[in-house]
Amino acid sequence: MHIGVPAETLAGETRVAVTPETVKKLKSQGHTVRVQSGAGIAASVTDEAYVAAGAEITDAAGAFGSELVLKVRTPVDAELAQMRPDSTVVGMLNPFDAEGLQRLAAAQLNAYALEAAPRTTRAQSMDVLSSQANIAGYKAVMMAADKYQRFFPMLMTAAGTVKAARVVILGVGVAGLQAIATAKRLGAVIEASDVRPSVKEQVESLGGKFIDVPYETDEEKEAAVGVGGYAKPMPQSWLDRQKAEVAKRVAQADVVISTALIPGRAAPTLITEDMVKSMKPGSVIVDIAAGKGPNGGGNCPLSEADKTVVKHGVTLIGETNLPALVAADASSLYARNVLDFLKLIINKEGALHVDLEDDIVAACLVTQGGEVRRK
Repeated sequence: MHIGVPAETLAGETRVAVTPETVKKLKSQGHTVRVQSGAGIAASVTDEAYVAAGAEITDAAGAFGSELVLKVRTPVDAELAQMRPDSTVVGMLNPFDAEGLQRLAAAQLNAYALEAAPRTTRAQSMDVLSSQANIAGYKAVMMAADKYQRFFPMLMTAAGTVKAARVVILGVGVAGLQAIATAKRLGAVIEASDVRPSVKEQVESLGGKFIDVPYETDEEKEAAVGVGGYAKPMPQSWLDRQKAEVAKRVAQADVVISTALIPGRAAPTLITEDMVKSMKPGSVIVDIAAGKGPNGGGNCPLSEADKTVVKHGVTLIGETNLPALVAADASSLYARNVLDFLKLIINKEGALHVDLEDDIVAACLVTQGGEVRRK
């Protein structure tokens, strides 16, 4: 089978869907891998490295004209025009973008959105959300450390003692846990908040302190458990108490990293303008949810997508594609996710096969036969 890997054209997207490591494995299975020239340059992979692994270097038409196309981001209109009807595309296709799915269906593509994979043990090796969120959590801390004009660790010097930075993490999913671990390695004092009580032990195991907000009703306890590994929207009564508790910690914080996202919904507002005003001058907020909240903000309404701004003396970082800033490792992990997923849709004869009895395949298949399958 011919597998095409085009260069990503979205502004700021530096990742690539295959690496020499995964090309070798696909080649060993009898497939022909066509990589667009320059597709891996931003991820520190040269055309020569792909050729050495067994890939063919081609142009965009050659990559998009393949039977199976591997992408990082969903194809834009100009890319769709180069793809063959009834070909297959695999990538992060944003399954909650109804208009985008309609475009894929109109192009007669069989499309698999990897973000739609269920959060099950069997699907862990192809969980692109986790692999990329892990990188986002790490990079968020590194960007905060770069902008914060003091040290993260406590230092005792001949000139005096420097206090450790106080870091508050809002949202303890994969990104939040990695942010805790990274900030702890840098010597910061960590506090973290999440709506799920089950993450308390994880926070403490990484050296952070969990910001506890008691549950007062059965409704609050039920919502706190979450569904499928994701948090559910919490009752307003609990949110009000959490906001008051978090506001106290934010006012004392030097750095706040917010990671709270609910798939298919607007990002919740966790850091209000009044909370930003309460922070010390020179403090830093990294809003991983920037651009996904109400009115273009994120977990903080003052955040601006893909911009770093200073408001009320606080630096707000609104980078929307943190994994793309660590392109080499982000591509490596993503390519392995893709390779594991391909095992489910390529049969022993090396041909594409749609097995709707497989829960992962059924969840990820968003368009088929000119129709949108995801409701």
